[in-house]
Amino acid sequence: VGDKVMILARSGLWQEVVNVPASQTFLMPEGMSFEEAAALLVNYITAYMILFDFGNLRPNQSVLVHMAAGGVGTAAIQLCKTVENVTVFGTASASKHDYLKESGVAHPIDYRTMDYAEEIRKISPRGVDIVMDPLGGSDTSKAFNLLKPMGKLITYGVANLLTGQKRNLMAMAKTWWHQFSINALQLLHHNKAVCGYHLGYMVEESELLGGVVAQLVNLYNQGKIKPKIDSVWSFDQVADAMRKMQEKKNVGKVILVPEAPKEESKKEEN
Repeated sequence: VGDKVMILARSGLWQEVVNVPASQTFLMPEGMSFEEAAALLVNYITAYMILFDFGNLRPNQSVLVHMAAGGVGTAAIQLCKTVENVTVFGTASASKHDYLKESGVAHPIDYRTMDYAEEIRKISPRGVDIVMDPLGGSDTSKAFNLLKPMGKLITYGVANLLTGQKRNLMAMAKTWWHQFSINALQLLHHNKAVCGYHLGYMVEESELLGGVVAQLVNLYNQGKIKPKIDSVWSFDQVADAMRKMQEKKNVGKVILVPEAPKEESKKEEN
């Protein structure tokens, strides 16, 4: 009682009061804000397990990070910097490229005006060692073809299904039609790996996740990772917060809190 904790749950967190099993709670490090804690677990566990457990990231390798200015993307970039001489390719709109360069992305690519696969081949003709794929559809095929021998593709989402505020059945059908498919014999001939990751189906793997969180807390305490907060919104501003993400204007995490910080208290602090 009274401990400050960060928690994992599949759903139901946009409320003022929630119940979760104690096994899905983790002590917050000293000095961490609640906003940082809200931004840490889902994104950093996802990025960590993709890069290190599935990806086996090692020095001198290269990684393609899609949606590089988003929550998982910023986490992945920071984690790549904990390994020596890792080259990061990151896709994002042009307005976010300066931030990405400052964060450690060697080669930001504007996916809206360029074919990212062609751009990567110009710089690294053999391709990359790891592709983090949250897109799905035809982009997963492009990712597989971009892998070097012994490369690893980890797919963890289907963002191509989302095209706006309402469901787009044509986009869903198109993505489904172009969804990547491969059999074991093809994998054998290509010397490549394809992995699927979904944290939501692992929230009860407390021992496994506890080990990952311990590693992340250690990295946070060393100053090697720090959640990037784009903005904080109150519950009654949820539509505006969602709109900002849908319009891809955020850099880092969009955080919801029950009540927005009062301007008066801010002024008093100053």
